[in-house]
Amino acid sequence: MTGTGGQRKPLAAVLAANAVSAAGTALSLIGIPWFVLQTTGSAGRAGVVAFCATLPIIIAAVIGGPVIDRIGRRRISIASDLLCATAVGAVPLLHYAGVLEFWMLCALVAVNGLAHTPGRTARYVLLPDLATHAGMTLPRAASLFDAVERGARMVGAALAGLLIALIGAESALLMDAATFAASALLVTAGLHGIRAAEPVKGAAPVSFRTYRTELREGYAFLLRTPLLLAVVLMVMAINGLDQGWNAVLLPVHAERNLGGATELGLLTATFGAGGLLGALLYGAVGHRFSRHAVFAVCALVCGAPRFAVAGLTDSTWALGVTMGAAGLAGGTLNPILTTVIYERVPLELRSRVSGAMTAGCELTMPLGGLTAGLLVEGSGVGPALLLMGGAYLLATLSPLVFPAWRGLNGEAGAETGGYVGGKAGVGAGGEVADDISSSEPGCPSPAPGARTPRPSAS
Repeated sequence: MTGTGGQRKPLAAVLAANAVSAAGTALSLIGIPWFVLQTTGSAGRAGVVAFCATLPIIIAAVIGGPVIDRIGRRRISIASDLLCATAVGAVPLLHYAGVLEFWMLCALVAVNGLAHTPGRTARYVLLPDLATHAGMTLPRAASLFDAVERGARMVGAALAGLLIALIGAESALLMDAATFAASALLVTAGLHGIRAAEPVKGAAPVSFRTYRTELREGYAFLLRTPLLLAVVLMVMAINGLDQGWNAVLLPVHAERNLGGATELGLLTATFGAGGLLGALLYGAVGHRFSRHAVFAVCALVCGAPRFAVAGLTDSTWALGVTMGAAGLAGGTLNPILTTVIYERVPLELRSRVSGAMTAGCELTMPLGGLTAGLLVEGSGVGPALLLMGGAYLLATLSPLVFPAWRGLNGEAGAETGGYVGGKAGVGAGGEVADDISSSEPGCPSPAPGARTPRPSAS
């Protein structure tokens, strides 16, 4: 089946909105830590800002699913982008006015984190419907979704390095605010009249009882599915470590040992370029290989090696090669998880299960940035990198150790009560939330990224 131009417009609009938003996220991923380091000179304070930015993401993910369904995915996405544009744009404007206090910075990044997750989730859960509307298979749409986002992050990261080096971190944050506004316009125009993007009709009135019931349904769905629970636990660990990497460890390493913001931007862009290539390759030929085997190998490659190289050398070239390989491996993870998740979660539960998984996957992110900042202050950036890299290695051994991960190849249908391909069976499966990994330089959005809960570094 081949979709017409009109049928493809909604999917194209969401892809474009995500691309613009992801590019902006890469700008702030580099711009905010660098802004904190420039204005305070403290890795510890950079960790505090990272904590304030990510804690609200968990709150939004925990409570957001039922709200998204009732208000409507299109409206939530638009409101989220506009609020994020206001919060991010206020940081440089208040700084230029000479009135920005540290507590204000923490509050503004918290508002951005709180608003960003519902918007990302709202767009993400529309993917299966928009793919069907466009006449595209879900695995191909998932790979395209991920590849476009990664490409945008690559461009945004390189641009961030140049902007910061030439005119300061404030310029990167202003451009990030502009990308949120552009994303809101794209969603406003592209999703008009799309039924799946509108409020759920006939939903029970909002009350504490119905809200609690719907939240419980999402979490119960997740807990009954060993594979999805294993995904959440592993991604929970690596997202926290990736947040430490993105918000503190890599910026501090770049500032002290590698040369500055330009190197930081190029390294982050290299990781993004590898991720883009990995996502495209998996979309083209990934169906020929065992999902479990590919995922297990790529999970090992995407994380711990970059921590080790950064901790043991001060070579930009060595770290760049390692980050390119890590990005290539990480680019395969989200298409695999996205496909498996959508195969197992019924449409009516998608938003609330997605919220439950996002909350779980991002639970450690606030502690990741804070811990990294404290480790750098206490023992130096090298030991902090090696310690957190060792923890990353242990987390990514999970697919090789626990039997539940074999469900990536399709065995999960039996253990979840037979839910496969969009039909709910007696048991049920679960779904990863917005972005499995926010570790991608540039997540879980958010990733920021929040974001199928995807591994942040993927």
